[in-house]
Amino acid sequence: MKSLRRTQSSRPQRPSARTALAHLVATCVFVLALAVASSAVVALVRSPQPTVADPGRSAPHWVNTWTSMPQLTEPGNMPPAPFTGERAVLVDTTLRQTVRVSTGGERIRLRFSNAFGTTPLPLTAVTVALPQDGRAGVSAVEPGTLREVTFAGRRATTVPAGAQVVSDPLDFGLRPATNLTVTTYLADGQASLALTSHPGSRTTSYLRTGDGTGEQDLAGATPVNHWYLFSDVEVLSGRDTRAVAVLGDSLSDGRGSTTNGNNRWPDQLLDRLRGLPGGNRIAVLNQAAGGNRVLNDGLGPNALARLDRDVLAHSGVSWLIVFEGVNDIGTAETTPAAQQRVTDDLIAAYRQIVVRAHAQGIRVYGATLTPFRGNTPYDDPAGLRETTRQAVNAWIRTSGAFDAVVDFDRAVRDPADPGRLRPDLHDGDWLHLNPEGYRTLAAAVPASWFRKG
Repeated sequence: MKSLRRTQSSRPQRPSARTALAHLVATCVFVLALAVASSAVVALVRSPQPTVADPGRSAPHWVNTWTSMPQLTEPGNMPPAPFTGERAVLVDTTLRQTVRVSTGGERIRLRFSNAFGTTPLPLTAVTVALPQDGRAGVSAVEPGTLREVTFAGRRATTVPAGAQVVSDPLDFGLRPATNLTVTTYLADGQASLALTSHPGSRTTSYLRTGDGTGEQDLAGATPVNHWYLFSDVEVLSGRDTRAVAVLGDSLSDGRGSTTNGNNRWPDQLLDRLRGLPGGNRIAVLNQAAGGNRVLNDGLGPNALARLDRDVLAHSGVSWLIVFEGVNDIGTAETTPAAQQRVTDDLIAAYRQIVVRAHAQGIRVYGATLTPFRGNTPYDDPAGLRETTRQAVNAWIRTSGAFDAVVDFDRAVRDPADPGRLRPDLHDGDWLHLNPEGYRTLAAAVPASWFRKG
């Protein structure tokens, strides 16, 4: 009995009803806490969270409103004497340039490019202003509009070789589709002749010795029809402001257009879009250069090499129009094998452009290549290059690789001779268009493309 009592006394005592209830409540609370925490984690994973990079659709963002494709300046396009020396360029020189922006705003930033420089580029001072009477290509500015541009709070900056620099934001009101004057002074110049520029500016710039960044007019300045060093203007814009970029060659760069007339086809597309509801919130960025090719370097890097720099890295781009390839066809040998190779390679390159742009959420529109029969040196007696152009255009129209297609070929070809341009639309060389021809291209682009992302 004694042993039995010991065994009974060592058994655990049954908990009271109150204790059991307390344990049950605690367990429920713990399970509920786990469920809440788990739900919070799932919500964190599944739902977009506000961050500095994504502050909400109502917050403004920077959008490029003007661009020019940087390239290495050829000897024939270097600044004239005395602004180009034996080992340096633009020493003790003021450079005044005008550019036409597309969208407007109240805060701007500038970008300067030393992409092809082999030495640092020291900028001593930069100012912006509105040009006299709002005109392109003038040396004077409107009184009272000059503003100093700074870089990290400093008046001067140095752009490393191969790099670019972005200015501090500046309170400066710009209306859509108006001209802006940018004046730059380089006390020491650039210590090499590897100068970054955009020679096909179709706009007059001005060079003068000494610091003229604060002057209303550059008296005695030397005019040149090139842009140097300056590559971008950005505007702080609402979330509904976006950009369409154009990847192209001289037909988009505007050979045959009017100097200081801003009547290239991308300019005239901008003018057309501005007449539509919301058109003032669409920037048009012309990333084209004469002689440029898709596959191989020409005047400037090939399109595949420059796609990231000139399109994908730019602020606010939602759409891309690809209108390039005629120079690849026109410079390939006139043999069946060479022309078949350029056909296949162009098609593969277009697919690459679409894939890379789609990865950044950019819609890509293809443009058919326009005729060049009668042009020297692109037209060949056997018509092999024309056969290539037709094959490439057939692929652009029917492959479905692009999000949509604009038929520039159909818009400007001669109905009586489809291998030629309409006689009234070209500038005399049977390859490049005149301002009316460029207006025809702009009119062919569907405005509906830009109503939705």
